[in-house]
Parts: sequence; C-alpha cells; structure tokens
Amino acid sequence: MCDVVGRIGLSDVTPVVGSTVSAEFPARAVVGEPVPISAVVFREGHDAVGANVVLRAPDKRTAKSLRMTPGAPGTDRWHASAVPDRPGQWTFIIEAWSDPFATWHHAVTVKVEAGQGTEDLANDLETGARLFERLSKALPKPERPRAVAAARALRDTSLDLAHRLGPALDDFLQRLVREYPVRDLVTKSPAYPLWVDRERALFGSWYEFFPRSIGAELERDPVTPARPARHGTFKDAAEHLDYVASLGFDVVYLPPIHPIGEVNRKGPNNTLVAASWDVGSPWAIGSRDGGHDAIHPELGTMADFTAFVRRARELDLEVALDFALQAAPDHPWVTSHPEWFTTKPDGTIAYAENPPKKYQDIYPINFDNDPAGLYAECLRIIELWVGAGVTIFRVDNPHTKPLNFWQWLIAEVRKKHPEVIFLAEAFTRPAMMHELGKVGFHQSYTYFTWRTTKPELETYARELVAAADYMRPNFFVNTPDILHDYLVHGGPAAFAIRAVLASMLSPTWGVYSGYELYEHLNAKPGSEEYLDSEKYQLRPRDFAAALADGRSLAPFLEMLNRIRREHPALHQLRNLHIHQVESDEIIAFSKRDEATGDTVLVVSTVDPHEAREGVTVLDLPALGIDWDTSFTVRDLLSGDEYQWSERNYVRLDPHIRAAHIFTVHPRA
Repeated sequence: MCDVVGRIGLSDVTPVVGSTVSAEFPARAVVGEPVPISAVVFREGHDAVGANVVLRAPDKRTAKSLRMTPGAPGTDRWHASAVPDRPGQWTFIIEAWSDPFATWHHAVTVKVEAGQGTEDLANDLETGARLFERLSKALPKPERPRAVAAARALRDTSLDLAHRLGPALDDFLQRLVREYPVRDLVTKSPAYPLWVDRERALFGSWYEFFPRSIGAELERDPVTPARPARHGTFKDAAEHLDYVASLGFDVVYLPPIHPIGEVNRKGPNNTLVAASWDVGSPWAIGSRDGGHDAIHPELGTMADFTAFVRRARELDLEVALDFALQAAPDHPWVTSHPEWFTTKPDGTIAYAENPPKKYQDIYPINFDNDPAGLYAECLRIIELWVGAGVTIFRVDNPHTKPLNFWQWLIAEVRKKHPEVIFLAEAFTRPAMMHELGKVGFHQSYTYFTWRTTKPELETYARELVAAADYMRPNFFVNTPDILHDYLVHGGPAAFAIRAVLASMLSPTWGVYSGYELYEHLNAKPGSEEYLDSEKYQLRPRDFAAALADGRSLAPFLEMLNRIRREHPALHQLRNLHIHQVESDEIIAFSKRDEATGDTVLVVSTVDPHEAREGVTVLDLPALGIDWDTSFTVRDLLSGDEYQWSERNYVRLDPHIRAAHIFTVHPRA
C-alpha cells in the first residue's frame, strides 16, 4: 500500500487497511490464524535481494523475525505467513535488503557451468571467503567452524576448484546461510498495525431463538389462534440450551430482551392494530417497565438472565445479545431525553421507515443533538450487559448510525473488555458494510442469503476473501426478517444445501430457530417475511416431536457443526479456494490448513430440485497434492471413500445426496 523510499525498493505492503499507516484502521486477525504478509521488493541491477517480517507482540518487547520467500517469477512479490499467539495490538515491519550471499552463489554457479576455471574465479573465491567470515560471526558458536572452514577452503590454492567450492556449497551450510542471512543496505518499512482478536471473532456457529417462544403456549381458539396462554421465560430458555448445545452450536443469539412498547404496538404479521394480548416486536424497545437496561418482566428478572448465561457457559455456549439503538414511543428516553430523537415540522417524533416498510412502533435515534450524553449512555448499557455475562453483541442496523460513533464505542469497550465481539447486521450498500468492518466491527452479516447460483456464490466468496483483512462474514441461512424464495420453493433439499454452503464456505455461520423444521411459508407471494412472523407473536415449536418423527434437519446440522469443529481448515477464511466443475449447477471449493495438512474439499449441487452431474477439474496443489497424482477422499457425511485425481465424475441428487464433504488424503 504505502511505498517506502530507501536504498532497496519496497512497496505495496499487505495487509494494510486504508491509505495511511495508522492504528486507527488496523488489519485484523485472530489467535492462531495464519496471516499472509507480502510486499514488493526489488533493486537496480542484477544483485539479489531478500526480505523478512519483524512481528512484534502486544507487549512491545517480544518480536519474531520471519524470512520471506519470493512468489511468482517476475512479480518481485515476497511472502510470509505470521501466526499471532495472543490477542491485542500487534505490529509488523518489512525489512528489505541486498542479499550478497545469493548474489555470490548465483554468480559462481553460472561461471562454473560456463566452464570458467580457478584463475577466472579468483575474485569470486575471495569474495565468498569474506562473506563466510562475516557469516561465522553471526552463527551460533557450534556452527561457526563450518563457516570458517568454508572460507579457508575458498582461499586454499592447493585444492582444485571443486574442492575449494565444495564446503561453501554444502547443503547444510546453505541452510545456515538462509537462517542467518548476511544483509546489506537494509531498508525498513513503517510499523503496520495488526489487531488480533480471540478465535470466536472469526470462527463459530450461531443459533438464534426468541426466549419468549420457548415454553410458550397458545390458546386453542380458532378465532384468535395467536393469543398466548403462557409466555416463555428465561427459565424455559435455560432448559432449551441443552437442545442448542446438542446441535454443536457455539453461540446462542437472543433478539432484544427488554420491555416492549405499548404505544403503536404491532399485531400479528405487522398489522397496525394490536389486540390487548399481542406481544409486540422486541425491537420496539422500552415502556413504563424500562428501557435498554431492563428486562421484559414476563421473561423474568436479571437474576434469571444471569442464571441463563451461567447455564450457557456450562454447555460451552456464549450468549450474544441484540443491541438495537432505537426506542418505542413510550421508552423512558422519549421523555427524559427528547433531544435524542428527530422532531418533524409538525412537532411529532419521526418513526422508522424502510420503504415500503413502516415501523410506527419505533423511533430512530438522532446522534447529532447530544452526542456526549448519548454516547455515554450507550457505553453504560453495553458495560451493564457485559457485566451480566454477555460477550457478543449483534448490532441491529448499524449502517443507520454514524460511523464515528461505532469507531468510538467499540474502541472504548475494547479498552476494558477486549474479549467482547460486535456483529454488524448491515444489509446495506457494500461501501458501508466494508467501512463498518474497518472502524471496528468484528463480523458482518452478508449477501449470502441472496447468492444462490453457482456464479453468484463463487464471485461473492472471492470478494469476501479479498476483504478478509478487515471484514469477517457471518453466513446466516435465514433470519426472522429474511426467508428467501430459494427456501420457500426448494423443499427440504434447499435447507440442506444452504446449510452445507454456509457452514463450509464461511468460518462463522448462523441459523434462526425453525430452520431445522423446514419452516418455509411466507406472508404472501414474493415476500421475504415469514407467515405468522415470530417478530410479532409467540411461535412455540415442538422440536422433540419433529426429531422423533424424522421431520427435522437437526441431526444434519449437528453433523455439520461437528465436522467444522474437528477440521481446523474450516476455521479460516483466507484459505478458501474455488475449483472448476464442468456443470453450471455444481460448485466445488476447498480449504487447507498448512500447519496440520488438514484439507477439506466440498462438492455441492445448488439445484434443490433435480439431480445434476459433471466433472471436477481440481487444482491439485491447492489440495496439497502433486499434479498427475491420484489420492483418497473420504466423505464425512456418508463415510464412503473414493480414489480421485484431477478430473472426477460426480452426480448429486438433492433428495438423496446433495453434497460431498471430503477429507483429502495423499496416497502413501
């Protein structure tokens, strides 16, 4: 990104976020994630160059030097992979230098191959002797005699040329030369920031449910079928956590749990008139019972909530809470801080609109009238819920709030609670989504829901990998707001296909409750709204009965999550590689963990209706396999094994086997 003016050419350093070297927009990584670092390094003439990365830990004292290796010939790009081992603010510096040993080695080799003798090489032999004398001073004491002996041999005129050069060209000594390079004309880049989070910022499986629907009961009345006889509580929800944990999820995400406004409360399916028993939308936050710092009284108390969090932790689940900065008309803020809202010319407060949708039960926040007061209140609310055990916040519509607010808030939270993660629910323009990642959001919702064809998925996957230095995707297969037409008309096969693609393409993915029950009825043709949306009414579900009757996708979701946990290749994003398939309806991609060799290859249909067939054209080196080599693949879904090569025939029937999830094993 930033060119460095020095004796050695050094430019186009990555990863760098933004156009300036600043900790304000650091590149991102998580603990244990390989971070590719590269730069263009060059110099005048024909002398060889070298480069290394100096990676400095958050304590500022611990530093590690990583030797860079050249990439494709003719590009002058050098590469290294850094693996940070703790969270916090890291930095890295690129050091570019002239490599006299590589220059000498190349010159001597070429001249010998050209038939030049001892007399022609007199100066080269002396140059080499002096280089090995320099090397001897840098080597550990046990290895110094080798370098000294090589220098002595180069000067020994009693030996023939082969024996004078032999010790210097010894493979072991050449490895020492690479490990302890002699560097001239060292040029250093600025220190570039690299912020490292805990692993959950990149990898995790999310499950969303409404606590108020768990254990809820509806009156058996055909006239008022949505009338509740019993409201779910946190005690009910705590019992439901065993089910969520059994499916292998890592994060349980709750929509807002605060008091719900009574003024302009919405009825079932977003109707404008609510009956006295209608529960309203949890996103219409605030009533006489309190605001963002309170709990809906029918859910329970703060003690009930903290007990819910404790139970989640016992099951190795983290709790993510919705952070929605908006208010119902009867939120306490409306009277205590009217300046936090926008007043229209007629004196009324503006409610939220997203044409054609209207949200008469929600007032947006105005961040410009009293930023100091509002900012402080938002920070207080976050700290309150962190104190109650919340470690992740799913932020509702962050793109409708100022970017500098989020930059400030996330930075302030990070000072005391670096473990806290913020997810941006921003289905908006790409520029805003990317900027939210740059200012601090750890994860982002994506366009995955609307990418259903093979070309769309491949293109979008590449876009996300390209942005991996600052934006991490969370692939939710559905949300309470979004039921894609693919699921409406695709049948159970569509649900399985989307689960495979979401869980295998992205390190983080999510499911909204009811997905495993194949819920697919929309409010009207073409609508992405669920019929009888849980946003406006209770939706009790009998998960156990569906599972017992074989009408649940739950076992398949558990299998996918188990595969994800067991394979470190799936914990990463930057390692995603798209392979070719001679079919418009079959997609193939792989992920490989270089540290362990773990390699996962996914071949999936994107057509939920008909069987599709095609031939794979695999990039074998991306799988850790040499060209023209056969290898074994084992399907983690079925247990079947096959002998594969570059080209392989596949046939996928979505009603029988929609996908293969292979582990790749080179043949011995």
